[in-house]
Amino acid sequence: MSSTLPTRYSRSSVLLHWLMLAVIALAVFFVETRIFFDRGTPERAFFRAAHFSMGLLVLTLVTVRLIARLRGGTPPIVPAPPPLQRALSHAVHALLYLLMFGMPLAGWFILSLRGDPIPFFGLHLPPLAAPDEDLAKFIRGWHGDIGRVFYGLIGLHAAAALFHHYKLGDNTLRRMLPGR
Repeated sequence: MSSTLPTRYSRSSVLLHWLMLAVIALAVFFVETRIFFDRGTPERAFFRAAHFSMGLLVLTLVTVRLIARLRGGTPPIVPAPPPLQRALSHAVHALLYLLMFGMPLAGWFILSLRGDPIPFFGLHLPPLAAPDEDLAKFIRGWHGDIGRVFYGLIGLHAAAALFHHYKLGDNTLRRMLPGR
């Protein structure tokens, strides 16, 4: 019996990848555009709650995605990249996963430490910690700074996929595209 490696990610992995991109983009949109509304207005409260809900949805989806990735494996890049390029790719992917878990958890902690409700599409999740306003401010500062690093890593990830597709001509991007 001959077993061949898959040439593409599973449909569920592809769907989760692109869905997560959309959800992360929405989380960014809501947090970056809330500033157009005055503090204390219902519009700003909506954008803030939407940002939190999107972040927690990222946490949910990345959990499912990691399980799918561990079960489904990773199709090989053809032709295989050099070892240094492969190591850099693994490092960027590890950082992306770390941030997809860490950023929503940090947000959940920030809300918990502030004593605020933790909204998730109309539900309120339990706090992860007792209120501590000073620690909330500290983590919030890091959350914003690391968020900008996250934006850069996502851009690097997309640029690398396009570089592989158009310059190197390998199957890196095609493995994750929907369809055949």
